[in-house]
Amino acid sequence: MPPITKLLVANRGEIARRVFRTCRELGIATVAVFSDADADAWHTADADEAVRLPGAAPSETYLDVEAVVAAARRAGADAVHPGYGFLSENAGFARACEAAGLTWIGPPPSAIESMGSKLAAKAMMADAGVPILRGGDATGLDADRLSRLGAEIGYPLLVKASAGGGGRGMRIVDGPGRLTDAVASAGREAAAAFGDGTVFLERYVTRPRHVEVQVMADVHGTVVSLFERECSVQRRHQKVVEEAPSPAVSGTLRARMGEAAVRAAAAVGYVGAGTVEFVLDEDGTFAFLEMNTRLQVEHPVTELITGLDLVRLQILVAQGAPLPPEACSPSIDGHAVEVRLYAEDPTQDYLPQTGRLVTFEVPRAGGIRVDTGVRSGSEVTHHYDPMLAKVVAWAPTRDEALGKLAAALAASKVHGVVTNRDLLVRTLRHPEFIDGGTDTGFLERHDPGELGASLLNDPELAWHVVAATLALVARRRSDARTQPTIPAGWRNNPSQRQRTVWATAAGVELDVRYDLDEGLVAVAVDAVELEPTRVVVMTPTLVVLEAGGLRRPYDVVLDGEVAHVDSSVGGISLTEVPRFVDPSAVVAPGSLTAPMPSSVVRVDGEVGAAVRSGQPLVVLEAMKMEHTVFAPADGVLRSLAVKPGDQVGSGDVLAVVELEQEAADQSATNH
Repeated sequence: MPPITKLLVANRGEIARRVFRTCRELGIATVAVFSDADADAWHTADADEAVRLPGAAPSETYLDVEAVVAAARRAGADAVHPGYGFLSENAGFARACEAAGLTWIGPPPSAIESMGSKLAAKAMMADAGVPILRGGDATGLDADRLSRLGAEIGYPLLVKASAGGGGRGMRIVDGPGRLTDAVASAGREAAAAFGDGTVFLERYVTRPRHVEVQVMADVHGTVVSLFERECSVQRRHQKVVEEAPSPAVSGTLRARMGEAAVRAAAAVGYVGAGTVEFVLDEDGTFAFLEMNTRLQVEHPVTELITGLDLVRLQILVAQGAPLPPEACSPSIDGHAVEVRLYAEDPTQDYLPQTGRLVTFEVPRAGGIRVDTGVRSGSEVTHHYDPMLAKVVAWAPTRDEALGKLAAALAASKVHGVVTNRDLLVRTLRHPEFIDGGTDTGFLERHDPGELGASLLNDPELAWHVVAATLALVARRRSDARTQPTIPAGWRNNPSQRQRTVWATAAGVELDVRYDLDEGLVAVAVDAVELEPTRVVVMTPTLVVLEAGGLRRPYDVVLDGEVAHVDSSVGGISLTEVPRFVDPSAVVAPGSLTAPMPSSVVRVDGEVGAAVRSGQPLVVLEAMKMEHTVFAPADGVLRSLAVKPGDQVGSGDVLAVVELEQEAADQSATNH
């Protein structure tokens, strides 16, 4: 097989850039594909060449087999790497690449097909002697047959998409009353994300660990295990923290799981990098969940403990080379931990966030690795997954790796969108996680709202608000055309304190009253008087305060009316509240608004009909996830502004619910 000289990555974001990095080391030219939404994305600029895929939605760009293959031909590429997600586990795409004379960096299409259907994969694994969980196909079943299948499996159970992964098309069902709705919702989500709405039911292990084994195979029949990864800390069944090796896996269990994973790969004639996922019960038994026939998001932790470049191995194997000796006799060195930094708000049920990244800076020294497709100035859109970066730490021991990673995240500056950064830091520092006693219910037992609540309930919040206020004063002084040394709001006679009001991302308003006099600030936040404070430095980007003998610097980024403040104890973003409200920004009472740019999937309810508290009214889809907007209280649906297929922006009014008491008051007034 001729050597690869130019490789197209049929993907976007951080995984595209990750593959480009190895290609550069191997002397292989790189080609990116990009949608209209990604025209200015980092991966587009990072490749040697880039080909546009017209459109923005995944279905018309990164999921369009013909368009991606045509892009490879146009660029003169001789190989295609699919990354993960999108077309990475699409056997038809693999065949189309091979038919076009392109080297496919992945397993044979037959292996993808075998594992592409989780239902078929479970049957094949049972035949190969790999333990499985009981379950059954739920697609197309009427209510009675669905109820019988659920009863046979037992509750709680999982509804899972047969074609997908990443938590999409997955629902936990505690009892028969919610099974029908869960199957329908999971099917819709799976169809939107993967183009296949097939779903099945599976026994749900109540306190499982999610442990997976990395396998690598070549065309000469060699299949090896590159050890396990622990992926138990998840939200919405999608991994958030991953580490290798697992703190729960002994040497004996590691050998047993590795042997089972090798059997699974051999059973389907696997070639390339793949991952066999298991559920590990508290008693040490494990069962097959699925096999991902691609490179995993969390592959860096395996690379860091083994010293192997998995993308390099993929490329070598795809060219027909045998696995090199270092891959055939791997060993574990130290410990690695990875977190997924998402643009989402954990305090609002992990609501995805969109917007411009004003600042994106993550410390990378001392064993910290950052795989990302964004940088300062990047736009986070609603079209794709909200993951911003994978931040990974390696150290000789697990405790050192956890401490190193938590410190790097805490020192990061990520401004412009709300992220799960604080949740990640608190998880890494949580006693239960440090003790290694985690399972997939960790973020259900520990309130994500508290883990991810930034500084809102922290006494240090007041000082960050003061720093934001002083930075704003400094900017106004520097912008003043005349006499910039005179304090803002200066008067030639004694007067009341100056006032600034800030709002947090959660809408909490903070009232700041202050006096500046010869390097000292007297200040009260929400009528709470703070101790006398010396202002050591006061610029639009840096404020240093000294109180009670303690001096602390605050880094500030002012972006219009927004102040992003970071210190050694954390960071927060604050928006200055205008003194006078723009009338055009006021919406009618009872308005339900879109929390993010999204598509309307379904509308429930009719104008004039009574609605009950918690009743679903509008289902939105953004970042390949469904989000339901519920009635906030009992009342009447007075207006409905959207229909299925509509595109809405953040803050757009979807519907108006007149609350029950308001309706009664209005009726009394009319009579």
